[in-house]
Amino acid sequence: MALSKLSRSIAGKIAVVTGAGSGMGLATVRLFADEGARVAAIDVNADALEAAVSELTAAGCDVRGWVVDLADADAISSAFAAIAEHFGGIDILVNNAGISRFAPIDSDDYEAAWEISLSVLLTAHTRTIRASLAHLRQSETPRIVNIASTEGLGATKFGSPYTAAKTGVIGLTRSLAVELGGEGITVNCICPGPIHTGMTAAIPDDAKQTYAHRRVALRRYADPEEVAHATLSLVLPAASFITGVALPVDGGLTIKNA
Repeated sequence: MALSKLSRSIAGKIAVVTGAGSGMGLATVRLFADEGARVAAIDVNADALEAAVSELTAAGCDVRGWVVDLADADAISSAFAAIAEHFGGIDILVNNAGISRFAPIDSDDYEAAWEISLSVLLTAHTRTIRASLAHLRQSETPRIVNIASTEGLGATKFGSPYTAAKTGVIGLTRSLAVELGGEGITVNCICPGPIHTGMTAAIPDDAKQTYAHRRVALRRYADPEEVAHATLSLVLPAASFITGVALPVDGGLTIKNA
């Protein structure tokens, strides 16, 4: 006989994950599928998305893909309407899609870097949330998780477009947690530190090792699945009293002074 009342299972829940074709997004889709969730996978890269969905459906998972440019408001609205119709609702939204654009403030390409960073990393979050909100309101366990970054808790030279967007994600999360809390909708965010993803693949291994030993308490980069497990912990039915949190998943980067 179970002595506890709250469920730690997302089996049968309907989850939407953006940036699902690779990295942390793909790891999240795999983990959610392993846990029995029905998953709508969104990515702008059609080939990567097709490969991911084929892998998971071959394994018997209930996963379907939608190719969406998150800078396109109309595409977001259409995709979420189709997702809700196909699956019969939405219980979980994970805003994971990301890009990295660094540019000095006085460079010729700064305006473009700023515009695309804010569009994909912040404005798209508001659009996916708005597109899913009516369905989340019908869920017994509505959950939103936004993927921010430790760059939203600190800063890196030439990274102001990215840092501003990720700082905005944290602020958006906190504000919506207050706004939607009365409806039982939890809104949290994850702040990943150094992770082995496509965005960090171009960094030489020796540079990664040097950085990790100098800055990260655990002295390594993380695998995407380690971030996915943190995301899972925030969308569990049992995580019903956790909201407005910005959770660093950074191996101790943000607490290490020297």
